[in-house]
Amino acid sequence: MRKRGLVAAAVLVVLGGGTVAVAQTTEAAPAGARLAKNIIYIQGDGMGLGQRDLIRLATVGKRGELEMNKLPVTGLVRTAPDDPEEVVTDSAAAATALATGHKTRNGAVGVDVHDRPLETVLERARKAGKATGLVTTAQVTGASPAAFAAHVPSRDSQSDIAKQYIENSRPEVLLGGGEDWWYPKGNPGVWPDKPGEESRSPYGNLVERAQRTGYTYVRNADELARTRANRILGLFANEDMVDYGPDGVGKYAPKVPLRQMARKALDTLSQNPKGFFLFLEEEGIDGMSHENNAHSVIDAGRALDETVAEVMRFVRSHPDTLVIIGGDHETGGLSIENYDSSNTGPEHAREDGPFPVPGSKLKFTVDWTTNEHSGADTPVTASGPGSARLGGIVENTDVYHVMRDAAGL
Repeated sequence: MRKRGLVAAAVLVVLGGGTVAVAQTTEAAPAGARLAKNIIYIQGDGMGLGQRDLIRLATVGKRGELEMNKLPVTGLVRTAPDDPEEVVTDSAAAATALATGHKTRNGAVGVDVHDRPLETVLERARKAGKATGLVTTAQVTGASPAAFAAHVPSRDSQSDIAKQYIENSRPEVLLGGGEDWWYPKGNPGVWPDKPGEESRSPYGNLVERAQRTGYTYVRNADELARTRANRILGLFANEDMVDYGPDGVGKYAPKVPLRQMARKALDTLSQNPKGFFLFLEEEGIDGMSHENNAHSVIDAGRALDETVAEVMRFVRSHPDTLVIIGGDHETGGLSIENYDSSNTGPEHAREDGPFPVPGSKLKFTVDWTTNEHSGADTPVTASGPGSARLGGIVENTDVYHVMRDAAGL
């Protein structure tokens, strides 16, 4: 007999200004509650409430709604790390909390504060016989995807992370950038290095090693579209798939769109009759927020929302799927202001815009307070079995427990 699980009971709390929030308590769930066959965690790296509002206002206007905001459950996630020196999290600590249910220090990937490995939700899914995948416009060995499938004291050890992928956790689908960490020095691979970049694997050619262990390697959008392999490694940039830089310099133009990578991952992983776990990430929101480049944040956010629409089309025919959409942290301290054409002096140098609001004559500007991460809570939206527990204010570690419990892992 399956043990009784926990579900959230909603409690309405009236905040200042008449705003109503939903807090959560837990109570026993009836035995035999519906389990999630599939789990899809979608991350807008660096996506706080300001970024969601920016993307919404700039793409669908005041009365429109993003696909990511249409899910029935909404909450706020606290992001602080367990770090003796810092209050604000980095991506490694945040992703480790999401992936393992344990907070850790900044820079640590899949390990606790004492560098001891922590079992991840992806690893638990694999033990249960489910297929698994990591898809990102960052380096596929970057901190966020790595926290779900690797264990290293430092996020900088990306070749070690690649080696652990192909030797230990073995996700069926690995798609993103970061080719430099898979090839040895002197072997440039497919994607040209920019100044200061070079291949750097100390373990020889990890792409060839992956192929010997059963991965089909694809190098571009056409090869990805054509493959029918059930185990895929795709590296589509020498480092991240986004060209970062300030407004007018940086450009959001991944060679393989996130939506296409997500579609291939869904097609591949859903062949497993026991279901799957899939991590999907749009990195451009974070990278362009670091650059205070709101135009490119909008472009990355539009791509993320198109990917969410693709995922939700899949969910309509697979209702036993838990979908969670969140941000690991907020980047840039982004805020939105009314446009005032007189605010153009040097004191407004960190102001971005103006941006038109579709369907109106209105314009708005974006203010940035930092080029780094902030400690703001991040919004989360969710649907599917177990998603109700993410309503209200939760810790990032709670996201792990929701995913694990929803699928009975």
